[in-house]
Amino acid sequence: MVSRPERLLRHREDPASATFLELFFDLAFVFALNQLTTVLLVDLSIAAALRAAILLAALWWLWVATTWSADWYAPGALVLRMVLIGAALGGLLMGAAAPNALGGRAELFAGALVATELGRGLLGLVALRNHPRQRRSLRILCWSVVSGVLWMAGVFTPAARVPLWLLALTIHYLGPSLGWPVPGLGRATPEELQLTGRHLAERFQQVFVISLGELVLTAGLGYTRAGTGLAHTVAFVLVFATAVLLGLLYVTPAGQQLAPAIERADPTRFGAESAYLHLVIVGGVVATAAGAELVIVRPDEAGAVAFVVTGPALFLTGRLLLSTAIHRRLSWPRLVGVPLLVVVGVVTADLPLLVATAATTVLLSVVAVVERAGVFTARQVV
Repeated sequence: MVSRPERLLRHREDPASATFLELFFDLAFVFALNQLTTVLLVDLSIAAALRAAILLAALWWLWVATTWSADWYAPGALVLRMVLIGAALGGLLMGAAAPNALGGRAELFAGALVATELGRGLLGLVALRNHPRQRRSLRILCWSVVSGVLWMAGVFTPAARVPLWLLALTIHYLGPSLGWPVPGLGRATPEELQLTGRHLAERFQQVFVISLGELVLTAGLGYTRAGTGLAHTVAFVLVFATAVLLGLLYVTPAGQQLAPAIERADPTRFGAESAYLHLVIVGGVVATAAGAELVIVRPDEAGAVAFVVTGPALFLTGRLLLSTAIHRRLSWPRLVGVPLLVVVGVVTADLPLLVATAATTVLLSVVAVVERAGVFTARQVV
């Protein structure tokens, strides 16, 4: 007879597709990404971009940790529904606080993340009592408590907020790779952390599409505000072409091999690695969305060219590293494309922003065509 806790866990025969509540949870992430784009556009300095990166890393951790929980529990389990609903609320609160998360709304941003983390861990402890997998929940909860102390310490010590939050993020991101070791409990085994490749690959694709949606939404709203003049229309079409190219570059050729790669890999290695590389990919799309707003609405803004080229460069870097992790081979078109994007930024720094946007779109087109055609053979990475 199967025990009640055992029925709450995902089994191989369970459907791998995302549930309705997982997609509902993603809606909170849509809002949060839109808020981050706003944060980037308020201040175009490097310091402001780094602060936005901290907020994105916190939001991405919320998404990743929730998605892993959804992969460990049975799709219809009550505990999973509670985790997803709680995470959706936490994501919305963090998104609402994002524009001033390092200032007057720090307590809302950090408090929502900490409450979501602790709530998820406590739910796991209760739902899986007397089951071996309860130790996994306990280990993760212990790490969440430590990181939570740092998050809240940052709230009450504004002068040390950034370093304390960076340390908390380091704890979050190191945990999976180390197996969340706890004195007396040891570390989680690969079997305890095993992930369902088809489910995770689908979820990564869905969140990537969500980030592309933020890019298209930002471009559309900007075009609506700016008017339908020739320059605005050309900029909008170029941004749309960029969105299409980013989508094509994501799914080919390694996009189809992500699921089996997750299935056969050590979850403490590739499971965490693929999640963190998607942070770079999504971050690149968010920066591209900020660049889209600038080229359509504020083409004369100083420093805007950095966003136009940095976003696609970040995306290509993340996608290059993901392909390398899957195939142990380098994609030469993408490897060459990243420094060429930097060159585009330097060469067009004093030219109209539309020129930089056009050059970036053309370069992405060349990378996509060359890679799809297989003109260059990828090199094996030892």
